[in-house]
Amino acid sequence: MSLRERKKLAAWRAIQSAALRLFEERGFEAVSVEEIAAAADVSRSTFFNYFAGKEAVVFDQDPEERDQWRAIMAARPADEPLWDALTAILIGFNERLRDRTLTQRRLRARSPALAQSSLNQSSWALVGEQFLADLRAWAASRTPEGDAMATALQINLADTAQNTAYQTWPADESFDDYLQRLKTCLHQARPDIASPPTSATDS
Repeated sequence: MSLRERKKLAAWRAIQSAALRLFEERGFEAVSVEEIAAAADVSRSTFFNYFAGKEAVVFDQDPEERDQWRAIMAARPADEPLWDALTAILIGFNERLRDRTLTQRRLRARSPALAQSSLNQSSWALVGEQFLADLRAWAASRTPEGDAMATALQINLADTAQNTAYQTWPADESFDDYLQRLKTCLHQARPDIASPPTSATDS
C-alpha cells in the first residue's frame, strides 16, 4: 500500500470512528455530518469524499475487509478436509466482523431510520456476494477435477448454516452466543463426506 493509500485509509477510519462514537453517545438522528467532520478534524467536503452520507458511515465496508477474509482462506492447509476448512473460514470471517456486527446491531435497535435503511440490507448483501464469490474461487483452486458438484454443495450448506445462525440470533444474546449458534449450525449441516459420492447418472 502506498503512502497516499495509507493516508486515505487512515482518514476513512478516523471519520468512521468519530461518527460511531457520536452515534453511540447521542443517537444516530441527533448527530449531523458537520459534527462528524468536526470530530474527525476534516471538512464537510472531505467527509463526502469518503462517505455518501451518515448511513454509509454505519454500513460501508472497511477498505481492507475483503483482503482480511481472503487471508483467512489462504491460511487454510491445502490437505485440510473441505468442510473443516469452510467451518474455520466462516468462524474466522464472523469473528473478524464482531465489532462491526455489534455496532450495527445496537444502532439499528435504537434508530428506526437505520433499521429501515436500504443500506442496511444492500451493504450486507454486497459483503455476502463478495465473500461467497471469493469462497467459491478459493474452493475451486483446491478442488480435484470431477468434484465440483460436491464442493458447491458443501459451500451452499455452509452458507445456509451461517444465514440460519444469524437469522435466529435473539436480540438478548451476546456475540459469543451467536458464534456458538453458528458452530452448532455448521456441525448439524455437516455432510456425510465419508460416504463415496454417487454419480448423477446412477439409478
